[in-house]
Amino acid sequence: DLRDPRFCAEVLDPNFAEIFQLAADMGGAGYVFTGENDANVMHNSAAINLNIADLAAKRGTGKIFYASSACIYPEYNQLNPDDPKCSEDSAYPAMPDSEYGWEKLFSERMFMAYTRNYGLDARIARFHNIYGPDNSWDDGREKAPAAICRKVAQAQDGAAIEVWGDGLQTRSFLYIDDCLDGVRRLMDSDFAGPVNIGSEEMISINDFTRLIIELSGKELQIKNITGPVGVRGRNSDNREARAHLQWEPQVSLAVGIARTYGWVESQVAARVQRKTK
Repeated sequence: DLRDPRFCAEVLDPNFAEIFQLAADMGGAGYVFTGENDANVMHNSAAINLNIADLAAKRGTGKIFYASSACIYPEYNQLNPDDPKCSEDSAYPAMPDSEYGWEKLFSERMFMAYTRNYGLDARIARFHNIYGPDNSWDDGREKAPAAICRKVAQAQDGAAIEVWGDGLQTRSFLYIDDCLDGVRRLMDSDFAGPVNIGSEEMISINDFTRLIIELSGKELQIKNITGPVGVRGRNSDNREARAHLQWEPQVSLAVGIARTYGWVESQVAARVQRKTK
C-alpha cells in the first residue's frame, strides 16, 4: 500500500534506475463523477505521490515517470464535442471537471517542484483514455471501452444496451501498446513534459458503441440513459509528442478495440462457464 510511507521506504530501492509511478485511486465515469469517491480519490492518490516523490528525492533514485491525465484540462475548453481544446499549454487557467483531475494537476506541479528544488528527474505524461486487454472490465472501476465491450458481450442478440448520456459526447482512445511506446520514448528523451500521450482519432460514444456492436456480429440497439459522462468532448493534441518524441500511435481504434473486445468476450464466457459448473 503506497499510501503508507513505511511500505514505500521498504520497496523503493535507491539503486533503481527508473521509477514508473502509475498508482492512483481511479476508475471510469461511474467512479470519478458521482461525487461519492472524491475524498478518497484526492487523499489516496496525493498520499501515494507525496510519498514516492519525497523518497525518490531523498534517496537520489534515477528518472521517475509520473502518469498524469487528460482530466487535468479545463472543462470550459471541452464544451464543444466537435472541437475540444487539449493542447498542453491550455491547462491554465485551471478548471478540471473532477476532483480526480484536480489531484492529477496538483501532483504534476508537485513533481515539477521536486525537480526544481530537490533535483528529482521527473517526466510527466498526460494519458488520454488508455485501453486494451487485461484491464478492469467488471469491478466498478472499468472505463468506457471495457464497460461497453462487456455490455455487448453479455447482451442477447436483439437486445438493447445502455449508454450513459446522449452518446454525442466525444473521446479518443489509445491502445496500451502505443501508450507504452510513448512512455518509453519520453523516458529516453531529454524532454520532461508534461506531454499528451493519446490518440487523435476522436469518435462519439454512440459511434464507438456501434463499432463494438459490429464486431460482436449481434443485432443490438443503443438505449441512451441518464448517467455520469464527464466533459462533452476530449481529444488528444499530439503536436508536442511528435516534435519532442517523434511519437505517433500505430494501432488504429478499429484494430485495438477488436483485440479488446475479443479479450472481454472471453472473460464473459469464462465467467458463464464457471457459474454453470
